[in-house]
Amino acid sequence: MAISAALVHRYEVEVVGLLVSPVHRYDGRPGGVVPAQDGDRVERVEVRAGHGIVGDRYAGRAAHRDAAVTVLAAESVEALAAELGSGPLDPLLTRRNVVLRGAEVEALRGEEFALDCGEGGVVLRGGRPANPCAWLDTVLAPGAHRGMRGRGGVRCAPLSDGVLRLGSAVLTSAVPLDPARAGEAHRVLPRPRG
Repeated sequence: MAISAALVHRYEVEVVGLLVSPVHRYDGRPGGVVPAQDGDRVERVEVRAGHGIVGDRYAGRAAHRDAAVTVLAAESVEALAAELGSGPLDPLLTRRNVVLRGAEVEALRGEEFALDCGEGGVVLRGGRPANPCAWLDTVLAPGAHRGMRGRGGVRCAPLSDGVLRLGSAVLTSAVPLDPARAGEAHRVLPRPRG
């Protein structure tokens, strides 16, 4: 799939984290111990259109076809750490597949965008929010579950094949983004009745 000409807004970003998980690490009720996550952090991922990230637990699953790739702004976790006074927090403990620096990720809900790490763009369509789970109070800090609401990332449908790597990348989108707002919570307002 070629990158749409509508993706006119260009941003220099950094892919600071990539995660591929063959199993669900935060299953059941939160415990007092952070589950082992050895091997889930990777330097590159292969994305397949309509499938997801090769090797990830959501790849190829019909229920997750439109939500197979999760994207998060690193700044959202940094803002949370500042609010909680917790010191630095590891954004990959949120279990999002792609962690970006320099992108207002929450503004990509419902929007098509592309990430190019130097091997051609991977086109994604942002969908519903990637809502935080109660495990975040255990793995990040007390209060993280509530604090990540509205900024827990976006679930995306992969529209093209490609490779994402750690390091510098270019994000293109059809909508303008404000990188200064990358860590802010975005609330979804209820639709008016009537």
